[in-house]
Amino acid sequence: MENDNERQSNKDNNKDNNVVARYMRYLKLERNYSANTIEAYRHDLGYLERYLQEHHLAAAEAKMDDLEQFAAGLHDSGVGARSQARILSGVRSFYHYLQLDGYMDYDPTELLPSPKTGDHLPEYLTVEEVDQLEGAIDLSKWEGQRNKAIIETLFACGLRVSELVNLKLSDLYLDEKFVRVLGKGSKERLVPISDSAIHQIELWFIDRRQMNIKPGEEDYVFLNRRGHHLTRVMILIMIKRYANEAGIEKTISPHTLRHSFATALLRGGADLRAIQAMLGHEDIGTTEVYTHLETSDLRREILEHHPRNIEYREKKKR
Repeated sequence: MENDNERQSNKDNNKDNNVVARYMRYLKLERNYSANTIEAYRHDLGYLERYLQEHHLAAAEAKMDDLEQFAAGLHDSGVGARSQARILSGVRSFYHYLQLDGYMDYDPTELLPSPKTGDHLPEYLTVEEVDQLEGAIDLSKWEGQRNKAIIETLFACGLRVSELVNLKLSDLYLDEKFVRVLGKGSKERLVPISDSAIHQIELWFIDRRQMNIKPGEEDYVFLNRRGHHLTRVMILIMIKRYANEAGIEKTISPHTLRHSFATALLRGGADLRAIQAMLGHEDIGTTEVYTHLETSDLRREILEHHPRNIEYREKKKR
């Protein structure tokens, strides 16, 4: 026989399951999130659900103290600072929805602090290193020109790799020198494209026109040998191989070219808001990491080239 506490706990669990299901629909229909993003939110929300079940609480009954204990429990169970920050961000989103939809009168996560993760400065390539990367491509091979066009487009437009593999011919406005990009949350943005990238794409189109393209794949810009559009893993493997052949010792991925794009623009004097728009960042704070990167580089340049530091290094050699 169930006791009263167990019966109440089961009722609360059923109620919360319904609320979570509605929240998932909200992310899909209202926020227009992709299936992968929604699954990530669902996974992270599982941490909160387990905590609430263990403490016989319904989600709408949780107070600030409860959520502080939940956050402390993440730390105690060995969850890393970045994962904690991501999970708590999802929990905030969930409670914002509960307040928005009338389940709660207030948002108990409003003052919930996030763990300090420190500044994570992304790896990037200089223009010379991008040239080295492209220099490692064997243009006599079938895929050579395609791969050069891919690297140049990633660097010229700052695309996410998922945006590149889904790029369509109908998204290219090469005469006007911009591309239409479908980013996170199915949000469209227009990104300028350089003359160099346009030239490499047009050279790739010479090879592409000779291909036997599979039905349904005709509109994709970049294709594999069998006439299918590429995957993210294919791009990752290709870039890592060229980096190794070019003797680039940095740990890089397709995303490194996105960081390289943003860093090059910032160094060239571009406005941070313009970079934010081209990268498709919702929050300017995400783009501001590149100012930290610039500061870090500036500090290294000063330490390396300041006359007092040069003098000190010379004395140490004697």
